[in-house]
Amino acid sequence: MKVAITGGTGFVGRNIARLLARAGHEVVLLARGRDRTEPDIRSLAGGHFVPLSLDDVAKLTQALTGCAAVVHCAGINREVGDQTFQQVHLEGTRHLVAAARTAGVRKLVLISFLRARPNCGSPYHESKFAAEEIVRQSGLDYTVLKCGVIYGPGDHLLNHLSHAFHTFPVFAFVGFRDQPIRPTAVEDVARIAGACALGALANQTVAVLGPEELTLRQAVRRVAEVAGRRPLMFPLPVWFHYLLGWCVERLMRVPLVSIAQVRMLVEGLEPAPGCDPLPAEFAPQRWFTAEQIRQGLPAPGPFTRRDLRWCRDGRRGGGRTHGRRVFFELP
Repeated sequence: MKVAITGGTGFVGRNIARLLARAGHEVVLLARGRDRTEPDIRSLAGGHFVPLSLDDVAKLTQALTGCAAVVHCAGINREVGDQTFQQVHLEGTRHLVAAARTAGVRKLVLISFLRARPNCGSPYHESKFAAEEIVRQSGLDYTVLKCGVIYGPGDHLLNHLSHAFHTFPVFAFVGFRDQPIRPTAVEDVARIAGACALGALANQTVAVLGPEELTLRQAVRRVAEVAGRRPLMFPLPVWFHYLLGWCVERLMRVPLVSIAQVRMLVEGLEPAPGCDPLPAEFAPQRWFTAEQIRQGLPAPGPFTRRDLRWCRDGRRGGGRTHGRRVFFELP
């Protein structure tokens, strides 16, 4: 079976691609190519990398020809230049649906956010929900996977927490009210998305939650312990974190935290209304254990000048790079 993946070089996309390729399926990786965290994904056995954005329906149609399914992972959690929520989440999804219908694609899987919903005052949340509606009204067999915190090698959560712990002697929690989270291993998300691409969960919108519920502070402390760091941890007001997010969005290639992510952490990571139940056979299985965390941690080290947007060399230690585009991880 031939499956296309938008954002195929990104964190979630490349994990889905590897899973499908190992199962013997042909994979088409559609991406702008700015995420070079794992450049070998472009030469994946059984895969074909196509460098394009979602703004050209004709090229998308050509790339999707012969594909039975598309997994739509491409997304952003901050706006940079012409990469706006409107352009990426709405227009990009609309173009993808038009191309998929013309190319004869039968199944469309969308990776969305757990709390995406309309009329909530957050452009990120509202644009992700609008993308869901475009998919649900596409006329194609669809599955919308509403995910929360996704972690694993090359993610945002473990990557940035580790570098923050090696950079600063303190760590500030968001606000004074702790919120529950259920971290989901990227392997579980890839397994579920791959099954959906092959026909599972037809015409459903489901919440994807990890098997373990803990507070954000418990999760952060667990990561710090595995990383071997003991920063002084304390809460700071929400307004401070919004200001921090505004600043680091302008300073860092991949921000320590974005404004959209602050909003997510403030309101909690419970599913928005309207989700179908996830059948037990598809439920995530990996707990947020020390071993799972250890497998996802990057090489230890602090943030450096290479993490700044004005540094022309995007490389950091260990040969990893960060593109300007941020794929949905915390998202």
